[in-house]
Amino acid sequence: MSHQSDYFPILSIHEFAEKQSKTCDLLFNELSGERKIDEPHKHDFFIINLFEKGKGFHIIDFVEYPIHDHQIHLVFPDQVHQWTIEKETVGYQLMISKGWYESFLPALRFSSSYYFQHPAFTVLEEIFALLLHEFQAIKKELSEEKVFWELIQKRSELIGLLVSKSVEGAFKDFETYNSNPIISKFLNLINEYFKTERSVSFYADKLNISANYLNIVCKKTLNTSASSLIQDRILLEAKRLLKVSEMSVKDIVYDLGFYDHASFSKFFKVQTGMTPSQFKE
Repeated sequence: MSHQSDYFPILSIHEFAEKQSKTCDLLFNELSGERKIDEPHKHDFFIINLFEKGKGFHIIDFVEYPIHDHQIHLVFPDQVHQWTIEKETVGYQLMISKGWYESFLPALRFSSSYYFQHPAFTVLEEIFALLLHEFQAIKKELSEEKVFWELIQKRSELIGLLVSKSVEGAFKDFETYNSNPIISKFLNLINEYFKTERSVSFYADKLNISANYLNIVCKKTLNTSASSLIQDRILLEAKRLLKVSEMSVKDIVYDLGFYDHASFSKFFKVQTGMTPSQFKE
């Protein structure tokens, strides 16, 4: 199930699509009754979960979210997740392939870094009804002899727009994340380069601003320093690798660009209060 180039148990969309052709870009799945994913794993595709009735909890990138009625839960490609869903649950899933995900992203309208902060949220009754309608329409279209993929793609974009309509202004930090484009660009760059680049000035250069100004923007909008945002991303990756990869701690130290085991352990302990091996267990 895992690919050589990556150390996670990664599930690809094809593994869910036994009966569909290899050109599968979107899958619909119903969730009902109890299910448990004990082992954290990650997917290379995007998942939108719509809970009609929900009970249980969902852990996304090591943060636990309770599951309630009329909720949307988003899992982005490469995020690590696991869940325990109780038997009263009724829900629906759309799995969107990596290829389609790129063209779907604009429909979410805000930077993915904002959704990483808020992957689970309750939607209003009328928006829930619209979402449910689209999910059911996609399910029906997928069962046709000849699937009209373009229609499905448009419906999934409409779902993305309804999701963005639900989160807009719903959380206190909405303005923070969406008022200054520097922040989302910076977070995207971190995602791309964090394994090799630790210095704030590297990112500031890419953004054509001074390191000092980048720090001011981070402090003002997110109340944190630019360097701690870089460290947060390294820590997240360290947690993902320790929890769901076959890699040894030695390989992780090397993969994340630490000088040696001691410097990695010290970094990890300062951030989490545990040693890497304690966290792994």
